[in-house]
Amino acid sequence: MKILITGNMGYVGPQVAKYLRRNRPDATLHGFDNAYFAHCLTGSSVLPERVLDQQIHGDIRNISLDLKGYDTVIQLAAISNDPMGNRFEDVTLDINQKATVSLGRAAAAAGVKNFVFASSCSVYGVAEGPPRKESDPLNPITAYAKSKIGSERELAAIDTDMVVTCLRFATACGMSDRLRLDLVLNDFVACALGRGEISVLSDGTPWRPLIDVEDMARAIDWAVQRPARDGGRFLTINAGSDDGNHQVKDLARAVAEKVPGTKVSINTSAPVDSRSYKVDFGLFRSLAPDHQPVVCLDHSIDNLVEGLQRMNFNDDDFRSSNLMRLNVLQNHIAVGNLNERLKWQ
Repeated sequence: MKILITGNMGYVGPQVAKYLRRNRPDATLHGFDNAYFAHCLTGSSVLPERVLDQQIHGDIRNISLDLKGYDTVIQLAAISNDPMGNRFEDVTLDINQKATVSLGRAAAAAGVKNFVFASSCSVYGVAEGPPRKESDPLNPITAYAKSKIGSERELAAIDTDMVVTCLRFATACGMSDRLRLDLVLNDFVACALGRGEISVLSDGTPWRPLIDVEDMARAIDWAVQRPARDGGRFLTINAGSDDGNHQVKDLARAVAEKVPGTKVSINTSAPVDSRSYKVDFGLFRSLAPDHQPVVCLDHSIDNLVEGLQRMNFNDDDFRSSNLMRLNVLQNHIAVGNLNERLKWQ
């Protein structure tokens, strides 16, 4: 097989590349990335891209790469959370949606067999009641979530035989060679190690489904060669596990149990968080029984603690550091590396 991973030099990409190399040792793996976060290595003594056969640098918005000969394209490239989406709203639409759809059309025209898109369960927004299934109403409330559902809809409209899989991932967590701390569980572990206290800014009741980056890679590996008979030519599917639905307050307490001495404070008077949803992962369980999540919450926390301690992490001001992706982009702009459209100068 010949596989292209776009956006491979972020948080999820290194884990995907390592997983595919381990499970598909004869595959040809290429990466394509704009390298915004290439320097954000965390605890890795070598570049994670060493497992690839080729690393290509470029902007997904004007990709000119010849896709003929690729069996699968995995689209990870994105402005990847709500704060960045709010700060760079137009760019988020351009990268997350317009570029994704252009890439999908180019892949279909080139004869690519499978296209895998990293979507998000955040498209459910505020969702009270039973866990949300793929057929349930959507309520995207941020630029990031809107770009994901916009991409899904336009990918579905491509007239092609190419098998398209949109993986609506639960909230990512876990250790990576390019760790992000702007994710709820990762933030809580950093708070415990750097401050000895976890401050939950909400009242702690919002629900979040979590999935470790290792399990994200496992789900992508399933989608890489998914046949059309398993879910149809175009498939949107929640990727995670029912056991991964947690309330924020319970996540904080789970971390505190793993880091002795950690205090937990919850802002019980906070206004209701606008993002709260439980997700039903039954379809993923039935279609991908051999690629189900195996990394439990405790294991994710243990890996984060071990990884951060290996980095000698002890930063009580980490939210101002390059471990927050928005800070990286803003620092690039401040020194003249990037312009406001996130184009390299």
